[in-house]
Amino acid sequence: MRNSSSTPEFLPTRFILVGIPGLEAEHIWISIPFCLMYMIIFLGNGTILHVIRTDTALHQPMYLFLAMLALAEVGVSASTLPTVLGVFLFGITEISFNACLLQMFSIHSFSIMESAVLLSMSVDRFVAIYNPLRYTAILTMPRIFGMAASIGLKSIVLMAPLTILLRRLTFCGHNILSHSYCLHPNLIHLPCGDATVNNVYGLFIITSTFGLDSLLIVVSYGFILHTVLSIATGEGRRKALSTCGSHVCAVFSYYVPMLGLSIVHRLGYHVSPLLHAMMANAYLFLPPVVNPIVYSIKTKEIRRGISWMLSEKKARV
Repeated sequence: MRNSSSTPEFLPTRFILVGIPGLEAEHIWISIPFCLMYMIIFLGNGTILHVIRTDTALHQPMYLFLAMLALAEVGVSASTLPTVLGVFLFGITEISFNACLLQMFSIHSFSIMESAVLLSMSVDRFVAIYNPLRYTAILTMPRIFGMAASIGLKSIVLMAPLTILLRRLTFCGHNILSHSYCLHPNLIHLPCGDATVNNVYGLFIITSTFGLDSLLIVVSYGFILHTVLSIATGEGRRKALSTCGSHVCAVFSYYVPMLGLSIVHRLGYHVSPLLHAMMANAYLFLPPVVNPIVYSIKTKEIRRGISWMLSEKKARV
């Protein structure tokens, strides 16, 4: 139902993007760390994807899940890149309504995939520690590809209704966003019409994906710790837990900024716009920057693959 107030109602043709509030004059300098982060993201995750694809020894469940994680992180970063660099490098602060919805859809879809892949990786670690002899028999290639397909399909099916629900809302001249990209928690504050359905469905997505995934990750690590503590030798326990170190870092780098951003959005006007911007950037940029570095340092097989790739290129030169 449309708002009956005298305030003019419209479907905005464009939104106004905001960089970092209060630092508009420094945007050209702020663009430098953003450019560096994008370089690390695409180079780091791209290297991991290339190493896993070319090294047949890494065609195992653990590394295939890592490749899925890298792919999801590249997707999130590629979704934000046009508007982030547009705002900070070129001062382009406008985005069309349809482009904004497409960017929101892409960012959140890839984020849902990332969360689901982190859950799959925790299940992978549990199976590897609990029943190592049947590890490859349980996590077969068809099952892994089936999990990947279901993760992608679930993300698309869950996010598609949000774009439709946003289109049915009425706006009252509010079209200024809080970030240099489009996020649903930000967009949902702009309409003047009744956004109850949008809020309820958004809460359903958060609960059924990020909330459920994080709960199951905690449960899986409870089983992992129980299994590790039953190992007789201290050395065996250390080796078992060491295989989870990189994944634990990935989980914390993903869920801690997300929790912080969720709290900031819930507090709304009681929080400074600068904190809004910083938490949103941490949520989107921290995991894809940190994860390739952590996995390259802590995973011997990935280090070996990178060294082999570099030595092969050097030999060609």
